[in-house]
Amino acid sequence: MALITAVLFFFVIVALLLLYVHQVKQSNFPPGPWPLPLLGNSPQFRKLCKELGHQYRALAHLADVYGPIFGLSLGRHSVVVVSGVEHLRHVLSREEFEGRPDTFFMRLRSMGTRRGITSTDGPNWTEQRSFTVRHLRNLGFGRQTMAILIEEELAHLIKKLKSEEMYLNGSIAGKGILTDLNLAPNVLNVLWAIVAGTRFSSNDPKLDSLLKLLRARSRAFDMAGGMLSQFPWLCHIAPEASGYSLLLDVNARMKEFFMETIGKHKEAYVEGCIRDLIDAYICEMRSREGDPTSTFTDDQLIMVCLDMFIAGSETTSNTLQFAFLLAALHPEIQDKVQNELDSLLRPVENGKLRNGLARNLELTDRTRLPYCEAFLTEAQRICHVTPVAGPRRAMTDTKLGGYDIPKDTVLLLNFRSVHMDQGHWKDPEVFRPERFLKVNECGDLELNNHDEWLLPFGFGRRRCPGEVLAKSFLFMFFAGILLHFRLAPNPKGPPPIHPGLHAGTVPGLTLAPHPTKLLLTPRCR
Repeated sequence: MALITAVLFFFVIVALLLLYVHQVKQSNFPPGPWPLPLLGNSPQFRKLCKELGHQYRALAHLADVYGPIFGLSLGRHSVVVVSGVEHLRHVLSREEFEGRPDTFFMRLRSMGTRRGITSTDGPNWTEQRSFTVRHLRNLGFGRQTMAILIEEELAHLIKKLKSEEMYLNGSIAGKGILTDLNLAPNVLNVLWAIVAGTRFSSNDPKLDSLLKLLRARSRAFDMAGGMLSQFPWLCHIAPEASGYSLLLDVNARMKEFFMETIGKHKEAYVEGCIRDLIDAYICEMRSREGDPTSTFTDDQLIMVCLDMFIAGSETTSNTLQFAFLLAALHPEIQDKVQNELDSLLRPVENGKLRNGLARNLELTDRTRLPYCEAFLTEAQRICHVTPVAGPRRAMTDTKLGGYDIPKDTVLLLNFRSVHMDQGHWKDPEVFRPERFLKVNECGDLELNNHDEWLLPFGFGRRRCPGEVLAKSFLFMFFAGILLHFRLAPNPKGPPPIHPGLHAGTVPGLTLAPHPTKLLLTPRCR
């Protein structure tokens, strides 16, 4: 018996050593903290994230210690974290880094398999992304149709904010209204009009419930997938704490929501009549009926819609919330934005500023409002809602910065390292829109090109396909709100924390300010 026990103990020790050796990096793998047996760097990394407040802060700290390219062992995955403009643009422009990890978490995010656009790679990703981008463009994405949808949505919001009901419910001594200016429903209305041909009502309980689910999902994970990605068996032991139950709930409710919409489209579908993206997808599915290799299915369509839904509900609305907060905290900069808007849309008559607008704000005004554009660009730099992008997957054995990157290595991209680079920006922690402006030969202000140092939408073939919509929406709603309202911190609440260094932000897949209400005072009634 003792002999059997000794033999078993020997084999257990050997197995543990083999696993440990498997985790230890190759000789030319990027440097990093030494991994623990079985657990890798997960315990140290989670502890560091907790101490510093967010994953991006922990990654920045490790980059200071090990350099702009360093390695981690998170659960079963070898992870390389990349910082610095040169290395990031190298990764973003090379096909061998276009992959997505094929992990338990990534499959669970895609309802059990690899579908859609965001979580796939290879021929499937190329086909689905090309189809989606092409048909969105055909349906008015980036054209006058989209501009009209955004302008109509803005007009609806301004009317609501100025309504008597809003002032009765949220006024402070008749001066204005308190609101968190969460515009996620407005973003989705514009996107959903193109995707599904309809808009949500302002008090739709289903929309509110779905947005709450998506926010909870975003806060429960990070770009490395959290503990569920590193240790999938946690779904059986701790389904609630690991986020497994939450993802299942999100998947089930999202699938029900989208299938209801798709079903209605199929019932009303008329051959040759393409009203929106779902109609275009149904047309493609029917043209490929009987083809066993076709990737166009109901499940793929659900994931394409979900990818857009997630992107639309988080990044754009969070960026706007940061921009509004920055405007409220910098009244002298807010003055410059509003003076520029007034000079274009509320001209001086008889020596006085005109009370009513000469005309409504239009998307084509972007080129005439360089300071407003510079403000939004600076807001995206200093308050980038996705400070760590990814994850990517090396699709072949390759090299990066002189290091060996084995096939299937996961890469996390530290975009914040570029946006806060001391050498380029000089004072990156300071909010200063003027850094994006210059005076042209005619003496007029125009935008100063810093494209190489700005990555809010990524770069390369995986650049965000919704960039045109996001930029248009950001401009129209930021300029539209500041044209009609003066923004200030809540006079009856605690002073908001300046978000320049992301102090006081809610962590997760994307960053958002802590819930805070701003005082909106009408500039003209």
